[in-house]
Amino acid sequence: MKPLTAGPVPAAARSTPGTPSARWALAGLSLSMLLSSLGTSIANVGLPALARAFTASFQDIQWIVLAYLLAVTTLIVSVGRLGDLIGRRRLLLAGLALFTAASVLCGLAPALWLLVAARAAQGVGAAVMMALTMAFVGEIVPKERTGSAMGLLGTTSAIGTALGPSLGGLLIWGFGWRAVFLVTAPLGAVALLLAYRHLPADRLRPGADRARFDRAGTLLLALTLAAYALAMTIGRGSFGPLNLALLLAAAAGVGAFVRTEARAASPLIRLVALRDPALGASLATSALVSTVMMATLVVGPFYLARALGLGQAVVGLALSVGPLVAALTGVPAGRVVDRFGASRMTVAGLTGTAAGSLLLAVLPPTLGVAGYLVPIGLATAGYAVFQTANNTAVMADVQPDRRGVVSGMLNLSRNLGLITGASVMGAVFAFASDTRDVTAAAPDAVATGMRVTFAVAAALIVVALALTAGSRALARRTADPRPS
Repeated sequence: MKPLTAGPVPAAARSTPGTPSARWALAGLSLSMLLSSLGTSIANVGLPALARAFTASFQDIQWIVLAYLLAVTTLIVSVGRLGDLIGRRRLLLAGLALFTAASVLCGLAPALWLLVAARAAQGVGAAVMMALTMAFVGEIVPKERTGSAMGLLGTTSAIGTALGPSLGGLLIWGFGWRAVFLVTAPLGAVALLLAYRHLPADRLRPGADRARFDRAGTLLLALTLAAYALAMTIGRGSFGPLNLALLLAAAAGVGAFVRTEARAASPLIRLVALRDPALGASLATSALVSTVMMATLVVGPFYLARALGLGQAVVGLALSVGPLVAALTGVPAGRVVDRFGASRMTVAGLTGTAAGSLLLAVLPPTLGVAGYLVPIGLATAGYAVFQTANNTAVMADVQPDRRGVVSGMLNLSRNLGLITGASVMGAVFAFASDTRDVTAAAPDAVATGMRVTFAVAAALIVVALALTAGSRALARRTADPRPS
């Protein structure tokens, strides 16, 4: 494929992966990924302090988290496509600047409504950062090292997720809730400087193609995803008429979006691409695996505290093991993917996640905390391998002018899985525990809920394995049809 250039290519774009410029560019992308993950996890620990500071109810204070989550979820595909059209470097710099400025505004906000608005703006910046970091990998590393780069990005994402609660708690204890948001501002400035100095310049087609942005499809997709995310998150775990109405609205939105995209001259998402068995299976398995991994965050605290009787400090340490394993596994997983291939390691990662989930479903509480941590470590390591391999398989061969939107779709599938997991797996746990208030459930009931939840999780991973095997079989038949 010929390069899509609109003039001389600057020196930054000509740098090879082994040069210092390329290494600093990858560092900037990694920091961007860390910040977007940190923004998701660091605010949760501050909700009690924020409720006291603003004298607000939980229903009001939860919008500090929801505003960020909704902005990321609803815009991540659209900003990826916009980066393909107007230039990924330009848009990433704007996203980093917005994230940094919004972090300062969050930390200085004098009223709750302003803090929620600033968190929404921070989420818009994070959506740009999440969507475009993976899209840049194809421009700064060779194809044979894509896995290593994806592993590094996965590692920094896991570090951001793991660091959020502990760092947020420490900052609140030492400096107050405002420090939770202000701490990301200087890091955002560093990421912005690295991106400005070292990312390759945008190489675009002439202006006619740049203007063709699917506004109708973008609006429909944003409204549909917002309806679904709200249906899965509002109500503190209960599912009432409002949740049902939002879910029905999301279903109607999907239909309207498909019809709009089928007629669009330059669609946001090419529906024909979703018929590709490999891409469709990758997106579906990503959502399924993320659903399962969210179960560890939903169920884990209750199991450790209620069934095993651990103190709050020990529970916090135990819950940090999963993200720590993911952080330590990411880079080695990338190297393994480069050596043995993304296809083979996707299956290996899914197998590890399934094995860990199955162990959590069958091991008795009498094994104590070790009976929880070993399976969690296995499942999380499998997840890290799967995510690196899956992202590599999808992004390695995507056309340069579609990298942004495909990266956005991958991140969206993961986010939708996390949102769904928080609601659905939490409901499975509550139902299996046979109690209305899980916080007051008997240890045996919580242990039963744990086993049932992870039996369901293991079944979901088996479905993901079947989807992966089926897509490969279909791809082989399509590529090499046999005469009848």
